[in-house]
Amino acid sequence: MRRSTLMAAAVGGLLLAGAGTARATPHALPYSYPYATLATGELEVEQYADLTPVPAFDSSGNTVPYPRAVLTTEIEYGITDRLELGLYFQATTDTGAGTGSVPLRFDGLKQRLRYRIADAGELPVDISIYGEVAELGTELELEGKLNLEKRIGRLQLLVNLWGEREYYYAGQSEWVLNPTAGASFELTPAVHLGLEYWMHAEYGGTVNANNPDGATAAFNPAAHHYIGPALLLQGKKFWFAVAPYVRLDDWGRAGQLGDQYGRFWVRTILGIEL
Repeated sequence: MRRSTLMAAAVGGLLLAGAGTARATPHALPYSYPYATLATGELEVEQYADLTPVPAFDSSGNTVPYPRAVLTTEIEYGITDRLELGLYFQATTDTGAGTGSVPLRFDGLKQRLRYRIADAGELPVDISIYGEVAELGTELELEGKLNLEKRIGRLQLLVNLWGEREYYYAGQSEWVLNPTAGASFELTPAVHLGLEYWMHAEYGGTVNANNPDGATAAFNPAAHHYIGPALLLQGKKFWFAVAPYVRLDDWGRAGQLGDQYGRFWVRTILGIEL
């Protein structure tokens, strides 16, 4: 945690040292996609890191909190001023059934398009639509997302209506809902503070593909709600967003081996305009 804090401080100092702000598409709220898209020919790389502490076995067989991690690299390209391509490369240290010390492994690819409807301010609410296909280690995902944004002075309001259809290679399939909502306020062009909520819930699956047995079979696919503060720092060519979230549901439940959603969740994104 200390190293993460020092890294965030270093990144923040680098961003604030740059003059102006990036022309890219920063995420003031790390889980919510903004309405904006890259302009024609623009290129951006975004590095995501998700961490949540869950119970796992250490090398001695003791149960300890272990950070389940997902690292995702996204390459964005502006096909037109309104149509944007995104390519994702995902890796994970998923603890699976509870083995804590596992190596980072490649988990799959994602491809998506985001289309911006109208120009900012032409409609009462700015709208972009998003479609994605993901080929991951255990499943094929089809995802759709409606990104809604409203700006009132320096206040940015964001809502993502987000759903997936997942087809597991083992034969199961299910629906997944991931709505998000939040607000961010521009303190200065380089510093934004916000508050964000997001949910994850799975419906219609016969079993949980990640852990078909045990108590977590009911816990993992249930609706989980997270909320937390968000910070965005941006410079001329870089931007950095971070948000620590707390889980609102099942707070009194003790974590169990195989859990995918800890009591806390942290997401960071580093964006670099090329």
